[in-house]
Amino acid sequence: MDVCNYGSMQIVAVPAAGRPALFVVHLHHGADPRQLLWARGYRAVRFLSAGLVHDEIRITVQVARHHSARTISPQRVRMMDPGLEISVADEIVQRQRPAAYAIVLSTRGVLATEFSEKTAVPGMFGLPGGGIDAGESPSQAVVREVREEASQAIELDQLLDVQTDHWIGLSPGGVLEDFHAVRVIYSAQCPDPTVPVVQDIGGTTASARWVPLAEWRRAAWTSGFRMLLDRHLPDLTDNTERHAG
Repeated sequence: MDVCNYGSMQIVAVPAAGRPALFVVHLHHGADPRQLLWARGYRAVRFLSAGLVHDEIRITVQVARHHSARTISPQRVRMMDPGLEISVADEIVQRQRPAAYAIVLSTRGVLATEFSEKTAVPGMFGLPGGGIDAGESPSQAVVREVREEASQAIELDQLLDVQTDHWIGLSPGGVLEDFHAVRVIYSAQCPDPTVPVVQDIGGTTASARWVPLAEWRRAAWTSGFRMLLDRHLPDLTDNTERHAG
């Protein structure tokens, strides 16, 4: 199995913001940060920061002891195409892909991007964002991706979450991959929203649009992005309304 990874990814566990690390763990292929922390006796309280240090992505998370005998099972590996037949002779490329996304809010609603025919979910919606390039921090990546996918200038607020997914399937280029997605999720504001225009023509984004907040649940989000919106959007919109008031 060939390996195609960005590089080292580390989870830095701290008892509180600004405190020394309790421990550091490597985010190996297929692992989920919450599962790694739980196995060491800690639960994730909140994700604090994600940065680039010597070409290594480091995600700092505030943790607390859980004192539970319950275990968290490793993340399940999904088959993206149930009809795909794989033999022992097939070459599977193992790939860990760190990416950065944002829940972007404006007076027009929440920004959504439509997946193109090059993906496994054409016509469905996700959050703007994408892969982190070598030498790029997660925050730099998401600002760039929002500009490329929707032509919007954003201001990042905070790190919200880290979401992982693990599957085997064909990449947009037709390569058979054992794919581990690591998504760094931010909240962001767009002070001057315009009509979204995709700049990266021919890629995995077919279109972009502002979805009014009153209608966001009716949009055809992928399950992972809908889960993120369900988890974080109520608090984000409450904070925005309080700030406006």
